[in-house]
Amino acid sequence: MFGKIAAALLLSFAAFAAYAQDKVVYHFDGGLSQATKGLRNIRNHLDTDSKAKIVAVAHAEGVDFLMEGAKTTNNQEFAALVGDLMARGVTFEAAPHLIHKHDSGVEEWMAFFPDPDGQLLALMSQVPPAG
Repeated sequence: MFGKIAAALLLSFAAFAAYAQDKVVYHFDGGLSQATKGLRNIRNHLDTDSKAKIVAVAHAEGVDFLMEGAKTTNNQEFAALVGDLMARGVTFEAAPHLIHKHDSGVEEWMAFFPDPDGQLLALMSQVPPAG
């Protein structure tokens, strides 16, 4: 009887371990230097755990590496690095962006970001015109 219980527990643990998956969010807000290091960290993370679910969120100066033509200090285009990581399953979310400007001048901005479980959330803000 004890052997059957031990076997069932061992099997349950093995099933849980196989199901468990790292969910990680990397935030980029520090410009091109931070992006270079952060993308390398993501690559290293995937090299050790290829099944990890990784989301990269860029905001503030962290969006610079997503701009067309952005390059690392080694003159390598970020687009190639991002493309390689996307091919490995990494999701990239960008900074808040303007979604609508009313005739009154009020702007509506929206940002998307993942929660700690990797579920995508959104925030919306209305910004009155300056003055």
